Amino acid sequence: MTDLKVASHIDHEHRWPSPPWARERGGSWGVPTLIVGGGNAARRLTRDLRESPDYGLCPIGALDDDPALRSVSGLPVLGRLSDLQRVVRTQRVQAVVIAIPSMGPGPLAALIREATDAGVHVRFLPSFLSAIERVARAADMRTVDFSSLLGRPERRRLPAAVRSTVTGARVVVTGAGGSIGQELCRQIRGCGPAALHMLDHDESNLHSLQLELDGKALLDSPEIIIADIRDQLRIRQVFRAARPDIVFHAAAHKHLPLLERHPCEGVKSNVLGTENVVRAALEVGASRFVLISTDKAADPRSILGATKRLAEMVVQSNAYGGTEVCSVRFGNVLGSRGSLLTSVADQFEQGVPVTVTDPDVTRFFMTVEEAVGLVLSASVMAEYGETFVLDMGEPVRIVDLVRRFADHLHVPDVQIRFTGLRPGEKLHETLFSEYEERLPTVDPGIWATRPTRLPDDFDGRIATLYLAAAGGDDAEVRRMLAELMPHYRPAGADEAQLAAATRTRYLDEF
Repeated sequence: MTDLKVASHIDHEHRWPSPPWARERGGSWGVPTLIVGGGNAARRLTRDLRESPDYGLCPIGALDDDPALRSVSGLPVLGRLSDLQRVVRTQRVQAVVIAIPSMGPGPLAALIREATDAGVHVRFLPSFLSAIERVARAADMRTVDFSSLLGRPERRRLPAAVRSTVTGARVVVTGAGGSIGQELCRQIRGCGPAALHMLDHDESNLHSLQLELDGKALLDSPEIIIADIRDQLRIRQVFRAARPDIVFHAAAHKHLPLLERHPCEGVKSNVLGTENVVRAALEVGASRFVLISTDKAADPRSILGATKRLAEMVVQSNAYGGTEVCSVRFGNVLGSRGSLLTSVADQFEQGVPVTVTDPDVTRFFMTVEEAVGLVLSASVMAEYGETFVLDMGEPVRIVDLVRRFADHLHVPDVQIRFTGLRPGEKLHETLFSEYEERLPTVDPGIWATRPTRLPDDFDGRIATLYLAAAGGDDAEVRRMLAELMPHYRPAGADEAQLAAATRTRYLDEF
């Protein structure tokens, strides 16, 4: 199950009524979908969508350049390929699926741009016919109603003022090849920036990013940049060439267990890397800088949380200059690469028990689109190094989320195996430290924290921390993190004992 976020791009409040063939099969409402193509692939796709209402896509018509073609498996042909934007507008289309396997990369990229400019979600599956014969690939087209999984309404609104800030601006996104980075790039491109520079240290990530955005991946565009945020000279070189107005810093190490074992690497990427990027942004006179942080930075108990909280402090230390800087804290992002749901989906597919750390463990969840909306909104509201947090409602028990997800995908008899909390993990996350003041913003769905006082000689102590990390001194790095952040307390026996004391009473339930 490779993509669980298709329908989260789509406005579910405006579903199209099912055509007669869907109503005959007991179908409900579906997302109005335009099929591009009239050949065998389009016919097979149309038949499969009719047979599989769980996809949530309701084909209402097709486009093809054959003037003699009037219908595709019963769908009316509504025009030629060049009529895409007109048909999207007049038929209120919300999704487009391109079903022409033979289409070359140039025409495919042009068609994708047209669809994206029209404001619809587009899927291009050149190998769809072979993919559709595999259950795992069929799930690519399956819709997931994230609102039902979140237990609260999903926030997808992006204010016009946010869009206008990006329009005509020169933008740099670091970590552009990751799930958040890719969605940032998609939404930023839709706002019409003067330039969008996409930076990542992983060439495979850049390849998949360009393929996703352009339908081809020659990696020959000047906007595709390979660089390591740890390399200060390289980052300064990149920024001097790109001259960004806005910087979105998404690059980081994010896997908690790995960083518990390798704290020096967490410092190098999450703290030093952030300092390199924010200093480069200030040097070239960028107007805005946004760091993507995590809820684990609130009263951190892990190396991940500690290094991200320290990164927030580094950003704060660079406030009050010519660049408006801020941080945003995410909860767990549903549908992102390596997220909880992708792991659970893999376990569903393999038919093995789903692993959960503890019956009581809870987390805050948000969709990729909510996360990106928060980042873009925060870029406009930043004034003095604040940290912004989306109001994500109440935390969700993970076992409940797994159950809802299984019901949504019609997976019966899910077994759950409890593995115990790992070093550095909390039983319950929080969005704000008990030492932070929570402030309202102009957006009722977003909160801010007032910056706290930085430790004395902050810059000098950070420099000493970098030296310890460069020398691979894990013990000294841990000591200095605790010294720089008195509220950092590594998670340990107390959480494990609490979890063990309550675990047995849940075993019969699952």
